[in-house]
Amino acid sequence: MKFGVVFPQNQLGDDPIVIRDFVQAAEEMGYHHLLAYDHVLGANPDRDGWKEGSPYTHEDMFHEPLTLFAYLAALTETISFMTGVLILPQRQTALVAKQAAQVDILSNGRLRLGIGVGWNAVEYTSLGYDFKTRGARVEEQMAILRELWTQPLVRIEGEFDTIDDAGINPLPRQQPIPLWVGGTADVVLQRAARLSDGWLAHSWKPDPAQEMVEKFWGFAEECGKKEAVGLHTRLITERLPEDEWEDYVKGWKKLGATELAVYPHGEELDDYIARLQTFKDRFGV
Repeated sequence: MKFGVVFPQNQLGDDPIVIRDFVQAAEEMGYHHLLAYDHVLGANPDRDGWKEGSPYTHEDMFHEPLTLFAYLAALTETISFMTGVLILPQRQTALVAKQAAQVDILSNGRLRLGIGVGWNAVEYTSLGYDFKTRGARVEEQMAILRELWTQPLVRIEGEFDTIDDAGINPLPRQQPIPLWVGGTADVVLQRAARLSDGWLAHSWKPDPAQEMVEKFWGFAEECGKKEAVGLHTRLITERLPEDEWEDYVKGWKKLGATELAVYPHGEELDDYIARLQTFKDRFGV
């Protein structure tokens, strides 16, 4: 199992030096990857039509992950970068391909694009895309991204996107950039098994997660891809006492997880780094 770090972007703040120090500390400890969440816009929970229980509002900070990674690519050498997840259907496909390719070049092939369809209809409306067609659109986008990342010229006339004999230049280092899928619905698990390089699971404890994980592996086996896809999970340290970390890690290993990212917490930068060091000391990275 490879161990990564979740970028604590709701808590760490917007000081670029603090961001640099956090990620460089994670790299120096030997962590495999940095995973960053994504929201372009946060909505006012007092607005009409707000869905009760939605996890984030306009008061939660989200750094834009691809520009964040471009900044960090110049400040690191070994740690890889992963979006977890980029809300792909609310974005222009060709522009995502171009931006991701640029990050992959600047990082010398250290990018993976974890994608999802999201839950916040306000973002879709504000960015000019249809929330209701996001599932169908994301599958078309995945195919187009791979074409744009590997071919100098592309001709595609899809249901949602058309590219008429054009391509991005330069192409990314990776051919293509790995695509992972996040989400929990059965259709998402099937999509991850059929079309992606791996599934980004939520941060459940292993026992409650077992049924859903077994579904994913079953879908992957049906597609003949069980040995070709990965399974990523997260450990949120503020939700789990340290004396339960070992059972959590062992439980996910038993479920077949190939990667786990630690989401540290604290009041200051030193607290976050100390959490990462504690995990490293117990499990190695």
